[in-house]
Formats: sequence, structure tokens, C-alpha cells
Amino acid sequence: MKPQNLLYIMSDEHNPKMLGCYGHDQVKTPNLDKLAARGTRFTAHYTNSPICIPARAAFATGRYTHETKYWDNALPYDGEVKGWGHRLQDEGHRVESIGKLHYRHEDLNTGFSKQHHPMHVMDGVGQVWGSIRDPLPDEHPAKMLKEIGPGESNYNRYDRLIADEACQWLKDAAESPEEKPWVLYLGFVAPHFPLIVPEEFYNMYPLDQLPPRKLDPEKGFVRHPWLQRMDDYLQVDRHLSAEQRLIAVAAYFGLCSFIDAEIGRVLDVLAECGLVGDTRVVYTSDHGDNVGARGMWGKSNMYEESAGIPLIVAGDGIPEGKVSSTTTSLLDSYQTVMDGVGLDLTDGEQELAGGSWFEMAHTSDDPERIVFSEYHATSSPTGGFMLRKGKYKFLYYVDYEPELFDLEADPEETSDLAADPNYAEIVTEYEGYLRAICDPEKVDRQAKDDQNALIEKFGGRDKALHTGTPGATPVPGQGHE
Repeated sequence: MKPQNLLYIMSDEHNPKMLGCYGHDQVKTPNLDKLAARGTRFTAHYTNSPICIPARAAFATGRYTHETKYWDNALPYDGEVKGWGHRLQDEGHRVESIGKLHYRHEDLNTGFSKQHHPMHVMDGVGQVWGSIRDPLPDEHPAKMLKEIGPGESNYNRYDRLIADEACQWLKDAAESPEEKPWVLYLGFVAPHFPLIVPEEFYNMYPLDQLPPRKLDPEKGFVRHPWLQRMDDYLQVDRHLSAEQRLIAVAAYFGLCSFIDAEIGRVLDVLAECGLVGDTRVVYTSDHGDNVGARGMWGKSNMYEESAGIPLIVAGDGIPEGKVSSTTTSLLDSYQTVMDGVGLDLTDGEQELAGGSWFEMAHTSDDPERIVFSEYHATSSPTGGFMLRKGKYKFLYYVDYEPELFDLEADPEETSDLAADPNYAEIVTEYEGYLRAICDPEKVDRQAKDDQNALIEKFGGRDKALHTGTPGATPVPGQGHE
């Protein structure tokens, strides 16, 4: 593949079902739909951990969470495990970021020669209270939906700033071409909560036209015990009225359209500057959002709404209008970046588990490719693991019964097959694939040991419960969001 510039766009908490090009009949994302039409869209793309920091560490390093030990939102990426950005720096490429990274601190070398308006964990600390899992406290009610609906948040203003900065960066880059391809990472925060969105986007989704709740616990759905323990801890949905739930959904839909509009501004400038022919574009997210499915909000589980994410790649040499069922994950970012700028993998890099999305876009679909995700963070009583291969998706929970879904026959994951004797061999087979990657019990223990050490560093459980931002990470220069 011809070496070219790379614009890597990552949103935060974008449910993969909620884009027009992914088949949603209400959510309007015309700019991302246009990007997909001129590139390749992947339909089985996953985060390697459905929460910000572990996901972003996998994105940066090409390694699983149990390899990097960046377990949760109190153990942010610090550059100690080298990533693709470090390799680009070593090779003399311009590699910069604009927007949310959610690493430990701007002063650390995390692979970017320059960071513009970076958002990192507050005070370099993160959510220490979320590391308390051994045992998990009975409850810690979350306030993520305390404010919802039309309006304007610091996050909305920040995303506009990020788009403005990106547009100017691209104009400057067009005027002063580099000898080697550059890589620009662009990190937006929408559609991450708070679920507040400018009124023009909120009004696009009238409450009386919103879809019904999926797998509603108030209508008889019974959550898996691991998920129920999470809900008993967080207690978000149970305190919402039926109208508040609808307002939250409308605001989330609106945020999807809002961020699409901001991305559209950037892509328009890319075209106006004459950079489209020399710049490939990646769009993805760090993880998804439940948006009320199963009575859950935010991320933090292994169902499609939370662990699944969108992936679109477009540009020179990438098939147009293609839809690929090859299974992919954020881990593949490392090889994708190397491939895009024309760098061969070193011997050490060839041992990484990922592969290039650009190469996958050109080859026949490979749905049998194994993708793996894990969760050891806020509200989880034990480690949760996911393995996707072919039509089956296997969920493994330490100390709890597993789940198995046939995503061809049951794409909405409404019927757990794990206890069905007819699928016993599949369960055994898929657990074998999972254990070939890691020992889940051993990893669960390691995560908790590391988190317990962190808690002691901050003065013990009682003090740790009140250490770290209580909600969403604030934008630079602002207080708690």
C-alpha cells in the first residue's frame, strides 16, 4: 500500500448500532454515512475493554489489557509500554493529537510529539473509587444521568473546539507538506454522557417516535447475575422515570448527530485543502454505550451495544462501498498505522496479535478471526471476558455462569445458549479459545491485586471511595463534568 497521511478519528462511547450506515432507521449521521460510502465499513468491530482507559491503552500499544496492566480508569496509560506513536517518533514522522486521549498526563511521552487541547484524567489520578472491587461495595449510585436533555455542556463546547483546531491543523499541513506521511489523531468526547446536546440536535428525535426499550427489566427481562450485580451497585436506571429514559435516548441520538456534524466539518476541510487524495481516514470509538438496553446505561459489559464499536476506513486504495464481516478490534490500530505510513513491522511488532484494517479491507471476509475483550473495572464483581469467532460470541465471567450467543440467528442477543445441552461442545470449544489467550481466573486475581495495591497507596478503601472524579472526566481547565 502506498504510504500516505492518516487522520485517525475516535469518538467516545459510540454504540455501533446508532449510525445511519449501520442500519439505524432514525439516527442521522450523514457525514459518516458518506465516509462509509467512499470506503470500507466493518460490521464486527470491538473494543478490547469496554471502558475508556484500558481501551485506549490497547489502541495505543496493540496489546491486551492483561498484558499492559492498565486495568481501569485509575490506571491510565503513561507511555511505559511503548506504542505505535513512539515508533513513528523514532522514524521521524510527524505524529500529533488533538482532543481527548484520557492518558495520565500531557507531560509524559505517550507517543505524540505534540498534544493540542488534550483531555487526560483529572490531576493524573483517575477514578480510584472504581478500583474497589475486592470485594465490590454493596452500592455506589452513579450520577451519570443527573442532567439530561437539550442544552450545552462543556463537552459540547470542547468538541467544537477540537473540530476548529483540526480544521486549522489540516489547513496548515496543506500549506507546509511533510517529507514523510503524518498521523493526526483526533479525539472527540461525544456521544459520551452527560447526555446534554444542543437543542437543534435534540429536536431531531421527538420522544413519541423513539423505539421501545430493548430487553426491559420492568417487562420481565431477567439480567445475567453478573450484570445484575453491576446494576445493584450503580443504580442508574431504577431512579429514572419513563419520560427521563426517553429524554436520555433522544439526547444520545442527538449527540450522535452532533458529533457527526463536527466530523463533517473536519472532513470538508480535508477535501477543501486538497488532502483527500493523500490522506486515509479511520473512524472508530473507544467503546459503545448501552443506551438503556437491559436497563443499563454507559458501557462496562460485553453485549454488542457496549463492547461493539463502529469502524470505517476510507481513502486511496481502499475499496469503496464495501461492507466487511471480518472480526476486528482496537488492538489492530498498531498494524493499521504502520501499514498506512509504509513502515515494516519489527520482529517484536510482528508478535503483536493485531492486523491492518487496510489489508483486511482488500482481502476476503474472515469472520472466523478471533477477537477478544476483557473488563476489570468499575462496578464489576469479577473479571468479564468476551471471545468472538464466527457467528458465536462467548462471554465468560469469573465465579459466574457463562453466556453464549448466535449472532447470526440472534443479533440482538436475546437468547443465551450456554446452558442448552445442544451447545455444550461449542461452549467448551470457545472457552478453550479464550484460555489460549489468558487464564481468566489468574488475570482476575492479578487485576484485583494491582487495584488493591493502588487503593492502599491512596490510604485504604474508605479514603479511596472518595478519591477521583465522581463522574465524567472534565475538559481541560474545567471542574467536574
